[in-house]
Amino acid sequence: MLVGAAAQEKPAPEKAAWTPTRTADGQPDLQGTWVNFDSTPFEADTSLAQSNVNPPSHWTDHDSPMSPKRPSMVVEPPEGRVPVQKWAEEKRDYDLAHLEDAPWHETPWVRCITRGMPAGMFPAGYNNAYQIIQVPGYVVIAFEMIHETRIIPLDGRPHLGKNIRQWNGDPVGHFEGNTLVIETTNFNGKGSVATSAATGRMRGIPQSEEFSMVERFTRIDDKTINYSVTVTDPKVYTQPWTVALPLNRDDHYEMYEYACQEGNTAIPGELRAGRVRDAAAAAAKR
Repeated sequence: MLVGAAAQEKPAPEKAAWTPTRTADGQPDLQGTWVNFDSTPFEADTSLAQSNVNPPSHWTDHDSPMSPKRPSMVVEPPEGRVPVQKWAEEKRDYDLAHLEDAPWHETPWVRCITRGMPAGMFPAGYNNAYQIIQVPGYVVIAFEMIHETRIIPLDGRPHLGKNIRQWNGDPVGHFEGNTLVIETTNFNGKGSVATSAATGRMRGIPQSEEFSMVERFTRIDDKTINYSVTVTDPKVYTQPWTVALPLNRDDHYEMYEYACQEGNTAIPGELRAGRVRDAAAAAAKR
């Protein structure tokens, strides 16, 4: 009895910390194909109405790993809600109400320009894959959705001058231990912070030219990268906010070309409906 009791009280051996392999030039190895299929709500509020803007069901058929469901993808502020200023929500609502008037009321994704950043890292209903490639001095992230590629330098260069603005900003990266940190500035203020219906009320919230973000990629085991992004935009939010989600390795996933504009009937359909509306209004005045 005493021997058995002593054996039960003996602490279990600690699990050895996982150590990532290194690339030829010494970077922690993040390479591979990663997916973020995830049913977690973007914000923590189950009373929000779910969007009915979704792809056909067969687009979501897959055998990729699914992330465990969590209260929300937004982790800061701790209540899981993005602190959006009222004017930004009003602009989103105005744009949604005027989709038939002009193309710039739509998100840049529907316009086949870009999914945007960090929007491109937020899960959608399909095409949630990313290929990470590392070469000396750079990390490259290829997106399945809208076939965009980010090239992130690691050589300590400064950001572009403030007069040079881009849809997805100017990313500059460095490693802090095993974590890849990417700081992105120089946005052009024309994009949306989120473009997928899966982001709920955040879809279509505008970005200003003061928008900036800090991303962190930390590989915690052979199959998982912990990803987070902290957004700062004092013109749009009352404080910075953070999203965190896992990226899951999927060696069997195949990424194909995403031919957006070739099959985009959304924009001409919306604008055609607007012109029919305008013609009907003009006829009614005669």
